[in-house]
Amino acid sequence: MRAVSVFLGALLAAHSKGLAMAETVRVVGGTTFASEIMEPLKEQIEAESGQKILLLPSRTSQGVLALFEGDHIAMSSATTDSIIAELKKANPELPYGQLRTFHVSRTRSAFAVNTVNPVRQLDRATLQLVLTGNIENWQKLGWQDRPIRLVMVRDGGGIQLTVESKLGIKVAAKQMIRVQISSQVNKVVEQEVGALGLAQIENLRHHNVAELATDDRFEQVLNLITLAPPRRLQRRRSSML
Repeated sequence: MRAVSVFLGALLAAHSKGLAMAETVRVVGGTTFASEIMEPLKEQIEAESGQKILLLPSRTSQGVLALFEGDHIAMSSATTDSIIAELKKANPELPYGQLRTFHVSRTRSAFAVNTVNPVRQLDRATLQLVLTGNIENWQKLGWQDRPIRLVMVRDGGGIQLTVESKLGIKVAAKQMIRVQISSQVNKVVEQEVGALGLAQIENLRHHNVAELATDDRFEQVLNLITLAPPRRLQRRRSSML
């Protein structure tokens, strides 16, 4: 974590050279990156960079879009290619070639169910059918006659992009509960007996929910994305790893 804070401090210091002296660096985007990296290390990163940070967690794609609207650094919890593909649906004209990605870490996403639900494992094929809306009731999975209610962040969240990329599908379940940020997913799963949540693994561990095991490991990449990082910083990072 010390190496991570040094690198992130160097990135912020380099990026803030073009800013006014008193201007705070706005770091926007993925809540997974914010909760697992930026929030625990914020004070260390500010000390390393000599720069104040304003954290603005949101969805991953929303954070990257904000770069084109004037924010400084985006937090990402999905591959840059998948984010660009999502953004191009509504914003095909943006200069995506200017984006520069700095890989920081990895984490695992998970599927959460209410503790009343006895279903604890799905194979890959069945999971695909659930997420695409071809299986809509828990009864078909060995439980009671109850609709499966998928809980997830609105389109553009890093967990959804990761799951879709891994399984080669588009999530299209008919009964969905959409939340603003991923930290809210497990709160809903605690309350909704028929819920299936696309969740952060660390957040899941702090709520009264159960993890639904699957055949695949859904690993999220945690990146920072900018529009104009200096090349020398990339060389410095390579020498640290």
